[in-house]
Amino acid sequence: MVKRFAFLAMLATGVSQAQSVTPESADTVQLLVSPGLRLPAGIIEDDQPVFLDGDQVDGTGQDTVTLTGNGSIRRTGTSLKGDRIDYDQRSGWVDAVGNVRLMRDGGLISGPGLRYNVNTEQGEVDQPRFHIGASGAAGHAATATIHDRQRMSMTDVVYSGCPCPDPAWEIRARDVDLDFEENEGIARWGVLYFKDVPILASPYLTFPIKKERKSGLLMPTYGASSKGGLEFALPYYFNLAPNYDMTLTPRVLSKRGVQLGGEFRYMGQTYEGQMAGTWLNRDREAGRDRWMYSVQHAQRLGNGFRFGWDVNGASDDDYFRDFSTFGLNESSVTNLSRRAQLDWTGRSWSSYVLVSKYQTLQDPDSPIAPPYEKWPEFGLRGATYDWNGFDIETDMRATWFKNSTYDISGVPRLNGPEGTRLSSYSTIAYPIVRAGWHITPKAGLHASHYSTDWFDTDWYRLGSVQDYRSSQTRVLPILSLDSGMTFERRASLFGKAATQTLEPRIYYLWVPYRNQADIPLYDTSAATFSFAQAFDENIYSGGWDRIANANQVTLGLTSRWLDEDTGFERLRLEGAQRVYFSDQKVTLPRETPRTGARSDYLLGAYAALTNTLTTQMSLQYNPADNEWERVVAGAKWAPQRAASISASYRYQREPNPLVVDLSRPSRPQEQVSTSVQWPLSNRWYTLGRMDYSLRENRFTQAIGGVEYKGDCCWVGRFVVQRYAVSANDANTAFFFQLELSGLGSLGTDPMSLLSKSITGYQVINPPAPDRSIFERYE
Repeated sequence: MVKRFAFLAMLATGVSQAQSVTPESADTVQLLVSPGLRLPAGIIEDDQPVFLDGDQVDGTGQDTVTLTGNGSIRRTGTSLKGDRIDYDQRSGWVDAVGNVRLMRDGGLISGPGLRYNVNTEQGEVDQPRFHIGASGAAGHAATATIHDRQRMSMTDVVYSGCPCPDPAWEIRARDVDLDFEENEGIARWGVLYFKDVPILASPYLTFPIKKERKSGLLMPTYGASSKGGLEFALPYYFNLAPNYDMTLTPRVLSKRGVQLGGEFRYMGQTYEGQMAGTWLNRDREAGRDRWMYSVQHAQRLGNGFRFGWDVNGASDDDYFRDFSTFGLNESSVTNLSRRAQLDWTGRSWSSYVLVSKYQTLQDPDSPIAPPYEKWPEFGLRGATYDWNGFDIETDMRATWFKNSTYDISGVPRLNGPEGTRLSSYSTIAYPIVRAGWHITPKAGLHASHYSTDWFDTDWYRLGSVQDYRSSQTRVLPILSLDSGMTFERRASLFGKAATQTLEPRIYYLWVPYRNQADIPLYDTSAATFSFAQAFDENIYSGGWDRIANANQVTLGLTSRWLDEDTGFERLRLEGAQRVYFSDQKVTLPRETPRTGARSDYLLGAYAALTNTLTTQMSLQYNPADNEWERVVAGAKWAPQRAASISASYRYQREPNPLVVDLSRPSRPQEQVSTSVQWPLSNRWYTLGRMDYSLRENRFTQAIGGVEYKGDCCWVGRFVVQRYAVSANDANTAFFFQLELSGLGSLGTDPMSLLSKSITGYQVINPPAPDRSIFERYE
C-alpha cells in the first residue's frame, strides 16, 4: 500500500513558522501576510524550512530523502515537483526525474530531468521548457544552467514573448543569458523568425524579460516619402534611472543625408519635462544644415507657485514640410512657441508673469501675420462666488508688446506698432437660479491704457503717423442680463418613450460706443459667430483691443429629447439670433461695419438615430443676402468595434482671416471629408480618409491602407498618405508596420496619424492583459 504523508525537514531547530516571504520581483503581487505567519527576523535565508511531500517518502540515514510519485519540495519562493526526487539534506542538492517542474517568482521551468540546490538556488535542466513570470514569454532550449535566483543561461534557445499557444514569431539563438534583476535577456547569434521566415539577424540581441523599461536598441523603423526618399531609423534607448531616460535615433534619408535625433525625459516629485531635437548636417536637397528643438519643463515651487517653459525652434520655414513622416504630419505647424511662465494660485487670487514669442514658419504662397511678442506680461485675477449671493471677478493685466518682423519674397516687410497695454476688467453678478428658470444680472467695468510707438510702415493703418496718438485710454461699462427657462413634457421619439424639453434663453447686452480707431491691434481678432459666441460680451476675441458697442438682445431656443430610462440625449434642435438696436461703429481695420437690425440665423441639430448612428449639423444663414455664411454637417456610423464610417461637409462663405497680402482676396472655403475603418473579413480591415477642397479642386489630404490581424501575436499595416504641405506643394509618405505582440513593431508607426485622421479609429488588436503569476501557481 502506498502511503501519502508530508515530511518537514527542519534545517534550523526551534523554527515553527513556515510562511514564504514575498518574492523580490517586479512582476509579483504583494500579498498582505499576517505578522504571526512571518519567519522570525533572526532566521537567515539558508536556515528557512523545507517542506517535502510525496506518495511515498523513504529516508536513508539523516542525509538523503527519496520522494516517489508526485514528489514536491517547497521552500520560500520555490516549488519543485517531479515523479522521483532525491534530496540530500546536508548539501541541499536535489536530483529530480520525470515531469520535473521548477516554480520561482511566478516563472516555470519544466523538463525530463533536473539537478538543483535548494540552498544556493543553482542547478541544471535538460531539454527545458520555460515560462517567464507574468509577461507571457515562453520557449524551450537544449540545456539550462541556473546560476542563482536572478541569473540563468541556456543553449540552443527558441524564445517568444507572444502569449499565443502557437507563437507567430520567435527568436532562435545559440546562447541566451537571462538576468531577472537587471531585466535583461542577451541572445547571441540570434535570428528573429516570423512565420518561420527569418526577418532580422544579429550577433548580439538584448530584450526585456519583464514588462519594464531597459536600455538597448529599439525596433528599427523605415518608410518612404517624396520629400525624403527612402528612410531608415534605428533608435537606442537609455534607461538611465527610474525617473529619467533618453533615446537617440540615427535616421538615414536617401535624398537628404543622415539625421541624428534625440529625446530626454525626466520626472521628479516636484518637476517634469523633456528635451528633444534633430540635426541634419548639410541637407543634400536644401544645401544647408537642418535642425529643430523642443524643450518643456514644469515645476511646482511650493506655496502655490509653479514655473515652466516651452521653447521650440526650427532651422527654416520648410523644416516640418520636408521632415514630417513616421506618422507625424506636422506640415501645418505655423507658430513655434517660445515662452516661460511663473504662476501663483491662492484661495481667491491667482497671478502670473510670462515672456513669450513665436517663430512663425511662413509659406511664401500664403503668408500670415506673426503674433506679437510679449516682453513680458503680468496678470492678476481674483474671484469670489456666492458672497451674499454675488459673484465677483476681476482680471488685470500689464503687457509689453514687441513687433515681430519678417521678409518674404514678393511680400513687403511688415511693421506693426509696439508699446504697452494696461487693462482691467471687473464684474459683479447676482445669479438667481430656481427650478425651471434662472436670471443673472451682471455689471462690469473695463479700463485700459495704451502707450504706443507707431511706424510709417504700419500695415493696417489707413492714415499717417501724425494721425495717431502715442497714448490712449479707454473706459467702458458692460451691462448684461442673462435669463432662461426650462419646460419638460413626456413625449416619444422613434417609437420610444422620451422626455422633451423646451429651453428659451434671452440675453441682453449694453456697451456704449468709444472711438477705438487709434488703439493698436495686438492680439485681437473677429470671433466666429456661434451659439457660444452669440451669448458673449464681445464680438472680438483675444486681448480686448476692440470692444464693440452693443445695444442688443440675443434670442435662443433649444429643445431636447432625452431617453426616459437613461437620460441619454437622442435629439437636440437649437436656434439663435441677435436683434440690434444700434448700428456697429467699432470695427477692425478694413472690416465692413454691420448696419442691419438682425444678425444671421444660427441653427443646429444633433441626432442619435440609433446607438451606432449619429448626425449633427450647424448652419449660419444670412437673411439680408439670402446666403449661407457657414455650413457644417456630419454623420458617423459605428456598428461594432473597429468599424466606423464618417462623412462631413464644411462651407465658409468668408473665412475673413487677418491676411497679410491684401492683393489676394479672401475666397469661400468648401471641403468634404470622409473617413472609414471597416472589416473586410475576420482578419482584413480597410481604412482611409479623404479631404477634398471643392473650391480649389484638389485633395488636401488622402489616406488609404489595409490592416491584417494575424492572430493574438501580430498585426500588419500598410498605409499611404498624400497631403498638402503648402498652397502649391504636396508630400507622399508610405507606412508599413509589422506589430509583434510581446516584442515591438518593425517599420514606420502610423498609429498617431490614424488616430488623429480617422474618426473613431480603434486598434484591431487590443493589448492583452498582464498575466497573473498565480495562473501557474504550484
